[in-house]
Amino acid sequence: MQVSQNTAVMDRAVQDKAVGTPRRSFLSVWWALVDTRIGVIPVPIYAILVALIAGFIATGKLPTEICMVIAILAVCGFTCAEIGKRLPVFRNIGAAAIFATFIPSYLAYNHLLPDELFKVVTDFTKQSNFLYLFISAIIVGSILGMDRNVLVKGFLKIFVPLAVGSVAAGVVGTLVGMAVGMSAYHSFFFVVVPIMAGGVGEGAIPLSIGYAEILHVPQGDLFAQVLPPVMLGSLTAILLSGALNFVGKRYPHLTGEGRLQPAGDDDLHPAAHPEMTGASAVTTLAAAGITAITLYLVGLMCHRLFGLPAPVSMLFLAVLVKLLRAVSPELQEGAYVVYKFFSTAVTYPLLFAIGVAMTPWDKLVSAFNVPYMVTIVATVATLMGTGFLVGRKLGMYPIESAIVNACHSGQGGTGDVAILTAANRMQLMPFAQIATRIGGAITITVVLIVLAHIV
Repeated sequence: MQVSQNTAVMDRAVQDKAVGTPRRSFLSVWWALVDTRIGVIPVPIYAILVALIAGFIATGKLPTEICMVIAILAVCGFTCAEIGKRLPVFRNIGAAAIFATFIPSYLAYNHLLPDELFKVVTDFTKQSNFLYLFISAIIVGSILGMDRNVLVKGFLKIFVPLAVGSVAAGVVGTLVGMAVGMSAYHSFFFVVVPIMAGGVGEGAIPLSIGYAEILHVPQGDLFAQVLPPVMLGSLTAILLSGALNFVGKRYPHLTGEGRLQPAGDDDLHPAAHPEMTGASAVTTLAAAGITAITLYLVGLMCHRLFGLPAPVSMLFLAVLVKLLRAVSPELQEGAYVVYKFFSTAVTYPLLFAIGVAMTPWDKLVSAFNVPYMVTIVATVATLMGTGFLVGRKLGMYPIESAIVNACHSGQGGTGDVAILTAANRMQLMPFAQIATRIGGAITITVVLIVLAHIV
């Protein structure tokens, strides 16, 4: 893996021996190997885990306890990501996130994963719903760690590029669909709208139910039609967001590296977070973690009582907590460190789990025909391009504004994770949730009202 690093350590060990220092060449090489990692896993530990997983599978009984699941997801997720990170050119446009999501989807669909491993990962992902633990940590941590002025202004501004981008994408996508041989009706209602509906659970399913009631067609047939654009739209958004990350490195003035707009003076800012030290650090991190879980559970209760999606409720609660300064700077620091931990250590294992359990490869492949692909790419590109231009006009960083708009065309919460991972901007998760959840809900509501009036 880091061959040059290992070579340098070996050379240093030889030099130490030559000048009479204690002989530590073997230990130095071993430490260098331990400090060489695949993702976050030291290489020797990685080798041991691979051997253990293979051994358990060979014995015919793969344990289902959480330690086993964590080991499987870590090894498989970081392996897929590592492959993507080492591909020339493609590594610059989000290949790590794409590989961590779609390689396991392909393997699962073609039964190339061991049956026991597939079952353990699928059962854990669906039963534990740990996607929402991840989103809770990311949303609460990023909001509490965000500049307060940027938070207020960003939440007010982000709806403008989102709204303008949605209208522009609807028009352009429909016109392109017509140009490649589809009807305006089919292009708009069955290709363009599903892309911006907010994913699968909050988008494609309620959209297909609404279509079924209005058109008097079986909901299952309609769901099969609207799902492929959701999948391919999310993949397109991942690729384009990865490309924008590369553009940001070439043209730094276009990006805030995760900040939506220039920061003001405030009590806290992600770029200025000091390292947490001292005996109280562990307690603070634990307090921050349970705070994030509590806010999510309050959001879950709001969903049960009022029907508002739990992540959206949690998002607004976290914003309220930040605006009212209801938690101390120390706890805000702890929340930010929890966010950094989850974004660093949990993202790729989570994407692998999503790929195995929640990403149907056949639905993705079914959208790979020229008319669909051209229409979908045009829709997503217009949505992001409009976000770029409008965001710049409003004083926001254009790349960040475009990436938030990209999340409007993502595969729900799972798409947000993949898009922001490809863009290396997980700090934008609160704004991504607005684009996905609220933007998707508004899209579905408006479209169903329009369809009911024209049928």
